[in-house]
Amino acid sequence: MADNTCTPLSGTQVDVWHCKALGVYSDVTNNTEGFATQGQKFLRGYQGTDANGMARFTTIYPGWYRGRTVHIHFKIRTADANNQTYEFTSQLFFDDALSDQVFSQQPYASKGQRDMQNVTDGIYQNGGDQLTLAPTQANGGYNATFNIALDLTNADTGKSDAARAGGPGGSGGPPPSPGSATSTP
Repeated sequence: MADNTCTPLSGTQVDVWHCKALGVYSDVTNNTEGFATQGQKFLRGYQGTDANGMARFTTIYPGWYRGRTVHIHFKIRTADANNQTYEFTSQLFFDDALSDQVFSQQPYASKGQRDMQNVTDGIYQNGGDQLTLAPTQANGGYNATFNIALDLTNADTGKSDAARAGGPGGSGGPPPSPGSATSTP
C-alpha cells in the first residue's frame, strides 16, 4: 500500500498455522494442555502469492485450547524493491456462533466446553473484530477470503513483535493499527 493505493504483492510468502480439533499444535511443548509435538509438522504451511496477491489454503476448522478463543495464525513475508524485508504476523478469528456449531460435532465435542469466547479473549479485544473471517458454506465445507493491506512505507511493518510498539497479534499483541499495517474484511 502506498499513496492510499494497493498493489498486489505477488511472490510473497504467506504462512498459516493453527491447532487441530483437540487443541494441539505441532512442533511445540505445552505443559498446560499436556502435549509435546516437537518435530511433528501438521496444520502448518505456506504458499506464495499469485500475480493477484492471492494465497490459498485448505485446512480444517481450528480447535481451541485453554485461555484462547478460536484463531488461525498467519505471517506475511515480503521484500520491497530495495530488498528491504518485511514480516507481518497476526491472527484471524471466527464468529462464536459458528465455532459453537462446529464444536458440537466430533471430534471437537470430545474436548468439552471451551473456556474462552471472542469477547473475553485479550488478543481479540484489541481489534479482533477487524480480523474475523466470514466463512460461507461451499462444496461440503466452508470458504473464506480475507484481504490484507500492508503499508511498506512504514518502518514498523517489518519489526519483530517484541520491537514493535503494540505489535500485531501473532505472539500476543493486538492487531495492527491504521497507518502501520491494516487488515480489512
